[in-house]
Amino acid sequence: KGRPAGLRLETAVRTQIEFQQSSLDDLLSFEHRARQVWDYVEELDLSELYGRVQTTVSSSGRPAIDPAILVSLWLYATLEGVGSARLVDRLCKSDAAYLWLLGGVSVNYHTLSDFRSEAGAVLDELLSQSLSGLIASGSVDVRTLAVDGMKLQSLASGRSFKSAGRLAELHRASVATVRKLRAEIEADPAASERRIKARRLAAAEDRARRLAKARKAHAKIEERRDGQAAEQRRKEERKDHDPARASLSDPEARIMKMGDGSYRPAYNVQVKTTADGAHVVGVSVTDRGADYGLLTPALDEVKQRYDVTPRRVLADGGYFSKADIESLHARGVELFCPLPRNSKGDPSQPKRGDGPGTIAWRQRMAGQPAQAIYRRRFATERPHAHMRNHGLRRLLVRGIDKVKAVVLWHVHAFNFLQFKRLGLA
Repeated sequence: KGRPAGLRLETAVRTQIEFQQSSLDDLLSFEHRARQVWDYVEELDLSELYGRVQTTVSSSGRPAIDPAILVSLWLYATLEGVGSARLVDRLCKSDAAYLWLLGGVSVNYHTLSDFRSEAGAVLDELLSQSLSGLIASGSVDVRTLAVDGMKLQSLASGRSFKSAGRLAELHRASVATVRKLRAEIEADPAASERRIKARRLAAAEDRARRLAKARKAHAKIEERRDGQAAEQRRKEERKDHDPARASLSDPEARIMKMGDGSYRPAYNVQVKTTADGAHVVGVSVTDRGADYGLLTPALDEVKQRYDVTPRRVLADGGYFSKADIESLHARGVELFCPLPRNSKGDPSQPKRGDGPGTIAWRQRMAGQPAQAIYRRRFATERPHAHMRNHGLRRLLVRGIDKVKAVVLWHVHAFNFLQFKRLGLA
């Protein structure tokens, strides 16, 4: 519209049939990130993933997709801030980088989604594998370790949380429904009706299983509450104005206080980062709403992964626990954690019940050198910012194992960038 006659223009002709000599390799420049991701994945030991492949040269049927392709797809997608399997599936049909990574292999979102959430154990092992050699050679320094928590909102809604009485009532009703439907299927000879009722039965059985898991989760919450009350010697005085509740849709999620002060269903992700270089060397997911008491497990994880013990640990005030401080002190580890602000008197002075580790910690944190060391912790919060900026805000999966798998994809993506920056990959 508005084009005057008599002009000589080159216009788009999209129906012309022509032959072009090109390959998928011509789609990307030699410096493209997708190529770097593929080169990085090829250096990883994926033997555990290959061990799961059932198809062999002597078997029939469609060949399995090379696990290296699926790993590279999700690692690249995570780096690009794509966290939806359906979106990755669409990009695999139109985006040059994804087409190059696939190399002519077809994949659907079911395969992508299942692989992302089921690869957690392999990703956990690959995290240790990718850093062990660098730590042993001194390229990655774990002598000073920062531990920090990150709350990730669960897929569950607040309305899915039910009390023990309500869960028991729903479970009884669900079990009765399953029995009724099973009896109807066995008695009804009509095949079409049986198929319809079979689907109803499957849905009822799934609901019964979720209710059973929710009841177990509720019992776990009550047990933890009782343990905390006993530890603080106030079990008899405890008043449960807010009874324990568990979610029907995500039984392992817990109501937690978020960074903005609100309370929502969430998981607590514990990230262990080196103060020098900001490499993520460990990650775990817990259903505990507070970071209190999680320092000793953090050191145990690093020891188990790399057979090394950090000399210093940096953590915020939420990790303050005398038991942890004494545990770290017994291992020869110095803790750099802020002194309590609401304590009576001078927090740097020994208190009644303080052990040698707590006394040493109070004296250490009162000095300026310790404050300078503690300030190094803020630089180690970069992994959290990177994960959130690349789509890790609200979870799209349920359960601790699947949540950890999703977090590990982001951890590997962040470490990949760190390795590239330092010329280690």
